[in-house]
Amino acid sequence: MSDVPDLGPVPQRIAVDAEQVRRLVADQFPHLADLPIEPVANGGWDNWTFHLGPDLLVRLPSAAEYALAVDKEHRWLPALAARLPLPIPTPVARGKPDVDYPYPWSIYRWLGGEPGSPDRIADPARFAIDLAEFLAALRAVDAAGGPRPGVHNWFRGGTLRTYDKIVEQALAELDDHVDAELVRRL
Repeated sequence: MSDVPDLGPVPQRIAVDAEQVRRLVADQFPHLADLPIEPVANGGWDNWTFHLGPDLLVRLPSAAEYALAVDKEHRWLPALAARLPLPIPTPVARGKPDVDYPYPWSIYRWLGGEPGSPDRIADPARFAIDLAEFLAALRAVDAAGGPRPGVHNWFRGGTLRTYDKIVEQALAELDDHVDAELVRRL
């Protein structure tokens, strides 16, 4: 018996649209019902993400496996935010499953900005320092009592052996395009 977790099958994602989100928000958070709702471009895989007015966003897990992260995020993101030098998403409200949508979901503060890229970074040295300070602060957070690797986070933070099967499948598909033995050694 191996102690390496099995990731199991790929989660079966469900679709979510803006009208569904509008109904969920109106039913559970009527004080936000008049805010416009728009899908976020490149909103992620684990969650469907929608703008909710100018200052909020709605995140709805796209599969049952990803819904396991909602409790973890509501518990740990505020704790991390207090210890980090840059803002991170923090939950504002937790939505409940209903007839239209089967999983818990969340409303967060919207963090404005653009993805980092060389043409958008005016001062690369300052960017690197800010990133290093953020990562150092994140690493300094005491993880005792924090969530362990598991199904709720797709075993992130666990042993790399968790991904052995996936890596071997990828190496087989890449065939002669990479040095498979070098990849295995690395």
